[in-house]
Amino acid sequence: MTTMTLDVVIPVYRPDGKLKQLLSMLNRQRRKPEKIVLMVTADTGGKDHKATVKQWISKSRIPIECHILSKAEFDHGGTRNKGMGFCESDVVLFMTQDAVPADEFMAEELLKPFEGEFCGAKDGRLGEREILVSYGRQLPAASCRVIEGYTRSFNYPRESRIKTKEDISALGIKAFFASNVCAAYRRILFLEQGGFPEKAIFNEDMIFAGRAVKAGYGIAYAAKAQVVHSHNLSGREQFHRNFDLAVSQAEHPEVFLGIHSEGEGIKLVKTTAAYLINSGNVCLLPLLFWLSACKYAGYLLGKRFRKLPARLVRACSMNKRYWGDR
Repeated sequence: MTTMTLDVVIPVYRPDGKLKQLLSMLNRQRRKPEKIVLMVTADTGGKDHKATVKQWISKSRIPIECHILSKAEFDHGGTRNKGMGFCESDVVLFMTQDAVPADEFMAEELLKPFEGEFCGAKDGRLGEREILVSYGRQLPAASCRVIEGYTRSFNYPRESRIKTKEDISALGIKAFFASNVCAAYRRILFLEQGGFPEKAIFNEDMIFAGRAVKAGYGIAYAAKAQVVHSHNLSGREQFHRNFDLAVSQAEHPEVFLGIHSEGEGIKLVKTTAAYLINSGNVCLLPLLFWLSACKYAGYLLGKRFRKLPARLVRACSMNKRYWGDR
């Protein structure tokens, strides 16, 4: 069995206690990273977090590098590519600052698709397919609302699997699903594939995964690699998020053209409604329909963003700086 080295890259902006928990849990992993790279976006208008972050770093037994960039320099894809450039390990794990490993086995489980036997694959290969990405399961936090908690179980089931080009017809958009909340990449293959899109409004992880699947690589979902991560988004926030999601798909037809995601959304609404009824939460149905309507409205407008006035596009977008002077 091959034993691989691991580095971790985490974009950081206005960190809170969750980053402290994340760094602490990375230090508790059975398979410890060689180093942790923090890509810190300077906060020019808010609280100075330097002293706090330095205190967290000083307590880490794993070496931590901090690289500072301005808000204007930050990009969902480009910043992570820069972080990858500071790594030399076999595998690089990207995480977000609000994702906390659920136990000390997360890194070990995330590496299994590359190293040993995993869902029919051996040493990182499923037949002729090399596994390029391994992503983990997201568990709802204790404060998570019922609807969001069910969405987590829908998108991140208990069963591990490997997705390849042959699964596109059956899975549709889900064949490309791989979240950078907790996702590991074989560094050399990642670089050979060109990395993330340098300028990405959002969804850089699925854009890369889609390109990788179409190029003949495999995407592993390692369900035992678990992180606690969830958000209780309002209808307005869901609208903005789905607008940017749809923009990212519209801007990358080489990945998403002909791959429809509306059917997956409808399936989620139906199964969530059934779950609410069966679990005695019928009173939450209006909230489900409201959140779903906001998601769908944002998605429809985002897919058609080129036909919208520039002012309306900015108003709908979650990432307003992306649009610059357009």
